[in-house]
Amino acid sequence: MPRQVFVDTSAWLAVMDITERRHDQAAEVYGQLLESRAVLVTTILVVAETQIALRRRAGEKKTMTFLKNVNESPRIQVVFPDLSLERDAKKILQQYADQDFSLADALSFAFMRKEKIIEAFAYDQHFTTAGFTLL
Repeated sequence: MPRQVFVDTSAWLAVMDITERRHDQAAEVYGQLLESRAVLVTTILVVAETQIALRRRAGEKKTMTFLKNVNESPRIQVVFPDLSLERDAKKILQQYADQDFSLADALSFAFMRKEKIIEAFAYDQHFTTAGFTLL
């Protein structure tokens, strides 16, 4: 089974937005992941978060490029949460009530736990708090 790496909004924005302070680093990590043939996994909520933030930051053209790449790449898997995953995410929100996790974060964590994905390409420390390794 190929290596799976979860990609968060923070990483997608850093890769796509050249004005982002972590852009160069993110582009390098993204290139390494593609070179290594890793499967990049994300959720539809992360895609939605990225779409609106990227549109505000970088404009419609860059946003449409992002959506096209995510939708057409055989290396990117977009997860659509089901009721079971939603329940697991709500349990995570309760478990970490002292943290400011979003529902998108909790769904990401629930999916990662279910699929035993331990690595996240992210700049969001919530992943570390939840027990995952940041790239």
